[in-house]
Amino acid sequence: MQISARPSARPVSPPLCPVTTRHITGDDVTAPIALTIAGSDSGGGAGIQADLKTFSALGCYGASVVTALTAQNTRTVALVEPASPAMIAGQMRAVLDDLDVRAVKLGMLGGAQAIATVAGGLDGCDLPIVLDPVMVAKSGDRLLPPDAIDALRSLLGCATLLTPNLPEAACLLGCAPATTPAQMAEQGAALRAMGAGAVLMKGGHGDGAICTDLLVTAQGATPFSARRLSTRNTHGTGCTLSAAIAAGLAHGLPLEQAVGVAHRYLQRAIAAADDLCVGSGHGPVHHFHAVWSHG
Repeated sequence: MQISARPSARPVSPPLCPVTTRHITGDDVTAPIALTIAGSDSGGGAGIQADLKTFSALGCYGASVVTALTAQNTRTVALVEPASPAMIAGQMRAVLDDLDVRAVKLGMLGGAQAIATVAGGLDGCDLPIVLDPVMVAKSGDRLLPPDAIDALRSLLGCATLLTPNLPEAACLLGCAPATTPAQMAEQGAALRAMGAGAVLMKGGHGDGAICTDLLVTAQGATPFSARRLSTRNTHGTGCTLSAAIAAGLAHGLPLEQAVGVAHRYLQRAIAAADDLCVGSGHGPVHHFHAVWSHG
């Protein structure tokens, strides 16, 4: 697969903002609605909380379906309590029957039964769907039971975009993690062959001074690169990136443009993360870096 040379520390369009990206319908100015289906993070740095902050920062109205409650902070995940399939299905019906959702982000889904419930609720849903295959928290705690991986693979066919990090991609494929751009492109293509419309191979677990994410589509592979930032405050980066892409899609951006805008937003959120001083472990990124700063 050929990788097109696109330096993408600069995304393909200006960043979204709450003021300039609202949709105008008739005489009304409204924000597009994005839906996150994911787990709750009591520490506020990842999961539903990170998604809703990201949607808001990027000019979307955020709706949510909670798949699990977690007792976690910046150091550890102490307890996970899944929502019942009936509650997950009920939340999905309540939101999709009433709200004009423009894009969906899928995060931590829980066990095989919860994944099947989400798949059933999205059946026939003609919306862009960003699937972040959350398996392990930044603290190292496992968030997806091993017996649910096959169920997650079966969900790939509904994804407009799959956003695995390198270990997650390897787990879904049953192989070793990619270590080169060529291997990232090959694994992205293999995940597309499993049903995903496009794949963003995230390079955060790689080595080197430059971190590169690789967008693999039917047209080829496009890199999005930025200087690797030195900070321990990277809790929720995957959630934030996938939510930001969903926000762009809710605004009607083409996929590659939505990825570019989200990539720049996340880099700025990471760069400002140390200003927050939240917790004593892996703290969150600064979702509202363009709105307010600390100090």
